Amino acid sequence: MTNVTLVLGDLVEQRAEALVNAANSLLVAGSRDSVDGLIHARAGRALTKACHELRETRYGRGLATGQSAATTAGRLQALWVIHTVGPRWDRYDDRSSLLASCYRTSLEVAAELGARTVAVPAISTGNHRWPLDDAARIAVRTVRETLAAWETMEKAQGPGKAEDLRRRARTAGARSMEEVRFVVFNQRAYTAFETAMVALEG
Repeated sequence: MTNVTLVLGDLVEQRAEALVNAANSLLVAGSRDSVDGLIHARAGRALTKACHELRETRYGRGLATGQSAATTAGRLQALWVIHTVGPRWDRYDDRSSLLASCYRTSLEVAAELGARTVAVPAISTGNHRWPLDDAARIAVRTVRETLAAWETMEKAQGPGKAEDLRRRARTAGARSMEEVRFVVFNQRAYTAFETAMVALEG
């Protein structure tokens, strides 16, 4: 069973096999004070090169909002960076499904890679201005529902049932995933995520 944990700290300082990056669709470094900018600054040229190659070979039109893709992690204390493009909050347009998709597809990519530990930021709560309490509820609910669905799938499929290779890799990876760690940047965010985690336990 995968543990879902919460820490107050700096994402780029985390020791985890995969770090989730709140990226932009062009996969280039964001502003210096953003998660994306901080990750690129710490990871160095290796990450910049990997992102360029990913864009050139797979995402010529950019990585779509709500989708995720992995690269190497450069100088970070991780094996991979999983880039996901969060939606910008709009009071007139409900984009909750896109925010949920960021967490779900990030976990899917992590599982396919076989990552045992995954560190995740509060996606879209910075420059994209998503209300923190709502973002926390979406994040916690999506992660828990995704992990629960994998557990159910594993029990249901049985050892001899044929699967496509992608699903088989994801299921095997999910089995080895030990921790999904929310990493938040201040006490207000910590309280929002802690409240969401407690509320969704019941």
